[in-house]
Amino acid sequence: MTAHPVESPPRRRAARDPRPRSAVDLELVVPAFNEAGRLPGTLAELTAFLADRPWRSRVVVVDNGSTDGTATVVDDHPDVVVIGCARPGKGAAVRRGIESSTSRFVGFVDADLSTPVRTLTRAVAELEAGAAAAIGSRHAPGAELVRPQPLGRRVGGAVFRALARRLVPEVHDTQCGFKLFERVAVQRALARCRVDGFAFDVELLRGIRLAGGRIAEVAVTWTDDERSTFRPLHDGRAAFADLLRLYRSEAR
Repeated sequence: MTAHPVESPPRRRAARDPRPRSAVDLELVVPAFNEAGRLPGTLAELTAFLADRPWRSRVVVVDNGSTDGTATVVDDHPDVVVIGCARPGKGAAVRRGIESSTSRFVGFVDADLSTPVRTLTRAVAELEAGAAAAIGSRHAPGAELVRPQPLGRRVGGAVFRALARRLVPEVHDTQCGFKLFERVAVQRALARCRVDGFAFDVELLRGIRLAGGRIAEVAVTWTDDERSTFRPLHDGRAAFADLLRLYRSEAR
């Protein structure tokens, strides 16, 4: 990528701007459901980091039906775009942001920014070296957990990873909320995806792998955010149900 300043798109006419977005080098999607509390700090950190990078870039917040004024938080960041997604589910919000992108590289980061923003540098380098996906990993060699999840979530996560690795064998961690993609490769994979919940990452990575794309894992230093919106019983049960559906699809 050649050196360019961060692109500042026109000021939004409304909280959810329907206008097409111009192509940049890197577009980061932030799926957000009732994230008015965490989003200001995340957007400040992302935009400050990107302003010093040699890429034309943009941050896109996908408001997934929030009721706490999430969309209005973006008004303090005229260089950030916000779009809406009426369909519930993190997967649906990520899909909305990625499918509407025209940029060279596109990806998503969680609103809690548990993965340090500096990880972008290594992830972009992997994409420029030919990877179709560069994903943060909390379990690849070299990763570090500064503050791990509670025991119950760790146990559930270990079982989920064991099952997911049968679908995406070379990936240690499908669920880290930090993923970048070559746009054409990810949009082709998304066209075949059906999962909208927390297991959508597995289906998406599986699709990229089956299409012959290389998935590069980037070991991260990760810190659990106690304010996570993930509900272990409700969301965990739904995620395992989605995995079962993927297994059935694989059998067919």
